[in-house]
Amino acid sequence: MKRGLLVILSGPSGVGKGTVRQWFMDDPELNLTFSISMTTRPKREGEEEGKDYFFVDRETFEKAIEDGLLLEYTEFVGNYYGTPAKEVEDLREQGKNVLLEIEVEGASQVMAKVPDAVSIFIVPPTMEELEVRIRGRRSEPEEIIQQRLAKAGREMEALSLYRYTVCNDDAQLAAKLIKTILLDAMEKN
Repeated sequence: MKRGLLVILSGPSGVGKGTVRQWFMDDPELNLTFSISMTTRPKREGEEEGKDYFFVDRETFEKAIEDGLLLEYTEFVGNYYGTPAKEVEDLREQGKNVLLEIEVEGASQVMAKVPDAVSIFIVPPTMEELEVRIRGRRSEPEEIIQQRLAKAGREMEALSLYRYTVCNDDAQLAAKLIKTILLDAMEKN
């Protein structure tokens, strides 16, 4: 059995990574499984433990860092986010293509450890559109929105680190482009 691919899907907060992912995630041709991240942030309405994230306390997360159990991690607006390494490796050994939907800082950590990862950076059509999307969530105070916008500007500078860049002007079209990228990578694997 062929070892599965490690696929990194990144982009600034609010770019629509989750929306694009929904268009291709369940495509049987791609044999994808979603890597679930661990976080210390509170659960948002509609999110489920073990499906959207593993929600843990700060002490548990810091112990995972100390024990080297994370493929990557970052801290943003007072909360940790990270990817449990063993889960990812087990899935790849089973021949599954593992999708990491992660922020730029974490993606650079993964790319350093796994240079053959298929890295895809999703960009917004414009920064103005990104701000509209972030504000449209209506889930965060103005201070957090400003932090997310500032971070998005910094993250856009990292897109040259990625193997592929896809513009999310139309989520369905962006998903079709990503599917083409993944099928090509699977063929070469």
